[in-house]
Amino acid sequence: MRDLFKAELLRFRGWALGAFAAHLLVLAFLARVVDLAQQPLLVYRVFGGVDMLAGVLLGLYQMGSYRRPNTWLNLLHRPLAPARIAAALLGAGLFWLVVAVALPVLLIGAYQAGLTARVVDLRHWLLPLAAWLLAACGYFAGACCMLGPARRAVAALVLPVALAVNQASGGWALLVQALALAWLAAMLVASFKPDLSAPPRTPLATVLLALPLQMGVYLLFLLLEFGGQMVWIMQGSHPNNTETPPPGGQNETERMTPRQRMLAGLAASHAPQAPTWREQVALSEVVSPGVDLSALPVRGALTNAAPIDFDDTAQGVRWTFSHDRMRLVGYRIAGGRGVGTLGVGVANGAFAAPTVAVGGLPGQPKDDRSLIAGNRLYHYVSDIRQVLPRIRLPEGEWLLGATPVGENLVVQSDRALYFYDGRDVVASEALLQPRERMPIPGAVGDLRDLDLIELVDGYLVSASFTTYAWVMDGAAPYQTLTWVHDDGRVEEVARRTIAFDYPAWFRYQAWWPSPALYALRQAASGLLATPDPMQATEPAPMPHSIQWLAGVLMLASLLASLWLVRRRGLSLPAQAAWVIACGAISLPALASLWLLYPAGEAEPLAVRRSLAV
Repeated sequence: MRDLFKAELLRFRGWALGAFAAHLLVLAFLARVVDLAQQPLLVYRVFGGVDMLAGVLLGLYQMGSYRRPNTWLNLLHRPLAPARIAAALLGAGLFWLVVAVALPVLLIGAYQAGLTARVVDLRHWLLPLAAWLLAACGYFAGACCMLGPARRAVAALVLPVALAVNQASGGWALLVQALALAWLAAMLVASFKPDLSAPPRTPLATVLLALPLQMGVYLLFLLLEFGGQMVWIMQGSHPNNTETPPPGGQNETERMTPRQRMLAGLAASHAPQAPTWREQVALSEVVSPGVDLSALPVRGALTNAAPIDFDDTAQGVRWTFSHDRMRLVGYRIAGGRGVGTLGVGVANGAFAAPTVAVGGLPGQPKDDRSLIAGNRLYHYVSDIRQVLPRIRLPEGEWLLGATPVGENLVVQSDRALYFYDGRDVVASEALLQPRERMPIPGAVGDLRDLDLIELVDGYLVSASFTTYAWVMDGAAPYQTLTWVHDDGRVEEVARRTIAFDYPAWFRYQAWWPSPALYALRQAASGLLATPDPMQATEPAPMPHSIQWLAGVLMLASLLASLWLVRRRGLSLPAQAAWVIACGAISLPALASLWLLYPAGEAEPLAVRRSLAV
């Protein structure tokens, strides 16, 4: 085993050292141009994708060179167990991935921490491990693809895809990657056998190989449905690309101007003030408050959901938020010399949550900035280089943005709108107190358009909930109009039901092919992840017709499996297990049965005996 490991190290030594040098040069060049530790999420995704692709290529090439029948037999005809042979070969590949992928990232991190004033937190020291885990997952997936029969070779790529959609952050993301790597390693061990085309030999191996295969078939269904949607778009009848959207539907509402949306909502109002409000909407400026955060920052996350640095051009300082210190760390834009840390107030206290810099509040100097941190908004005063608290929302809420409305200020959280007197913003630096609070009449994840006008005696607010109306996760689309009185009272004056533009089979296309695998996909996406309040929705009730469709497909899969298991010569316990799986998981399980056990290949005797026991 040791000799085989050394031979494999020597075999890939030149390629690995070359990849190390190229990787290090690219990172060193980029580190001279930008701060690699504070890049947007897209940059990290690109690097992670490249690392995983490098691993896939290594796995394909390494196992492809051994997969030829004579070479494979010679490899396994050694006085070693197949698992030990696999450990030697794969151990060498994993070692070179450490050198080529993780080591350059570690060296650049050490350079930034030791020779620059840039922020390097504990979370950044975990990036080399994350890069190696991604590359290793790609490596094992590529090896599985090469060792498996062609009919099910790509099933192993499902696990790297699952990593791409998982929402875990920080150390939890590393744990999810480690779990995926362990599953892929078990798949490799199950595939590492003399007859590569033979079905799995044990019940555990069957589960390890069948479940990713079923998920791969499920994803193929989704791709076919996406292709059908492209044909629908090319025909010109898709609701998203028709010149005139369906009347009364979500696309019509989304294409309206803010003024048109408010008038459409008022058309459904029976309030006595509605005619007067229509005239005011036609004459007034309609404001659409927006959110300054596309995603909520999480302390300790390996990547940045939103930019956490900003430049004070008047002082010539770039401030970057440090997750370890929970304060801003500054350095000179010209020269890069450090200028110290900056916290809250004169005491230089820690921020309540990771901060994101947004535009200044009304009346503030142009070099000042507002900082959002959890449920609080701070004012960065450039002249005195201090951060002062200005807005504090109730605990448990997330401040998402602040928008000037006339001479006043509207602040949106994930639960409510808050209205502040604009005169208080410029009068002093004291903590602002809201005059009115309007609970958002729905889930913030469903909220797409928020429009309002200022009335003589308050505000008229329109909220349209159509964000996810085209998929099963969203609420049934609707619009509300709310009158916020000057005295703080909140009164709903109109509710308009908006029609679905898409048929039910389209909205639930991710569910009816396999309810079980849809649930598994959702669980994999949220595994060990912190719930994001901005994605909270209130799904509409599922139509009975969709439930019947899924049930019919499950029944058809069960009946077809009864016929198929008899033709595959499986043992009685295996037949029962597969029939139950096909009935519960639906058509993807039936497809995996057909792919795992082609016609003419009976189940190995070892499986029959183990299942019988």
